[in-house]
Amino acid sequence: MSNEIEIGKGKQGRRAYTFDDIAVVPSRRTRTPGDVSVSWQIDAYQVEMPVVAAPMDSVMSPATAIELGRLGGIGVLDLEGLWTRYEDPEPLLAEIATIPSGDVIRRMQELYAAPIVPELITERIREIRAAGVTVAGALTPQRTQEYSDTVLAAGVDLFVIRGTTVSAEHVSNTAEPLNLKRFIYELDVPVIVGGAATYTAALHLMRTGAAGVLVGFGGGAAHTTRTSLGIHAPMATAVADVAAARRDYLDESGGRYVHVIADGSVSRSGDIVKAIACGADAVMLGAALARSTEAPGRGWHWGPEAHHPDLPRGDRVRVGTVGSMEEILHGPGGRPDGTLNMIGALRRAMATTGFSDVKEFQRVEVVLSPYAPR
Repeated sequence: MSNEIEIGKGKQGRRAYTFDDIAVVPSRRTRTPGDVSVSWQIDAYQVEMPVVAAPMDSVMSPATAIELGRLGGIGVLDLEGLWTRYEDPEPLLAEIATIPSGDVIRRMQELYAAPIVPELITERIREIRAAGVTVAGALTPQRTQEYSDTVLAAGVDLFVIRGTTVSAEHVSNTAEPLNLKRFIYELDVPVIVGGAATYTAALHLMRTGAAGVLVGFGGGAAHTTRTSLGIHAPMATAVADVAAARRDYLDESGGRYVHVIADGSVSRSGDIVKAIACGADAVMLGAALARSTEAPGRGWHWGPEAHHPDLPRGDRVRVGTVGSMEEILHGPGGRPDGTLNMIGALRRAMATTGFSDVKEFQRVEVVLSPYAPR
C-alpha cells in the first residue's frame, strides 16, 4: 500500500509520522520490570542504558559528562563549544541564562566567535578520562579534519561527527570536503555520525564504516530549522526508515551491525519508548537532560544552530529544572509528565508489552494513535 498522497496536481508526498502519532500496544505476555535489561553495546563499550547525551553547551560540561557516565550512559562533549574556547566558561553560561530574549542570539554569536583552543580540547577530554567513564567528543564535519588529531591524541573512546545533516557525499566547489569513508577507515576509535533522516542517506553513512548513525533533522526543542529552512523529518518515520537501512546493510555487509541512535524529538520517557519501538538502539537526549539541576544551561536549552554566525536556525528555550540527572534518568519520580525516572518508564513499558531487552523491544507492535501532545 502506497503512502503517497497528492499535494497538488504536480506534486505528491509520502505521509510521515512523529512520535506523537504512534503508540505501542501490549502483547499476550507481561514481565516484571526488574527482569528487563536496558543495556546495549556499541563496539567494545557496554552501556548500562540506551542514553547518549547531546553535545550541547546547555546539557554537557565535563562534570555532567562524568555524571552521566557514572549513571550508566554516555556523555558527549561539544568540542567546538564554550568549554574549548574559554578557560572558565561558567560566567558566560550564567550570562546566557540572563540575557533578554531579543538580545540572546546576537550575544551568543559574539561569545561563540572566540577561537577554539586545541589545548582546551585536550584538557577537557583528559578531565573526563580521569574519572574512569567512557569518553566521547563531538565535532562538526567542517572542523573534523582540523581538530581530529588533537581529539584522538587526548584519548577519546568514541568520536562523534554531528551536524544538522551529514552526508557521505558532500559536494563543494570551494573547499575539500571531508572524505568520511577514508577518515573513518584510518581511525582507531569507533565513529558515530549524523544526522541522517532517510533510508538512502543512512545506508550511505553505514557504508563509510560508521559504528552508529544519528537519526534526525531539525526536530529538537531548540531547533527552528523547520521554520527557517522548511526542512523537517518526522521522527517515527525517520527512525523506522534508518532501521530498515540497518537491516539491509546487515545483509549487504555480511553481518556488520550499525547502531541507530534517535537524535531529536526525544524529550520525555514515552518518546524513548517509541524511538526504540521504531528501531532505535539508543536515544540522544538534549532537552530532557537540560532540565537537570546540574545542567550548565541553568534551565535554558540551546544548540549550535542558535549561534550560527550567518543563519541562526535555533533559539534559547526555557525548559526549566525538574530534578537531578539521577532523578531524571533513574528516579524516584515526583511528576507524571515523563520528565523523571525515564529509564524506569522504559523498563515498565518493555515489561508491560512482554519484552526482555532492547533488541527484542524493537519488534513490539506499533499503531497509529495521533493525539495533541500536552
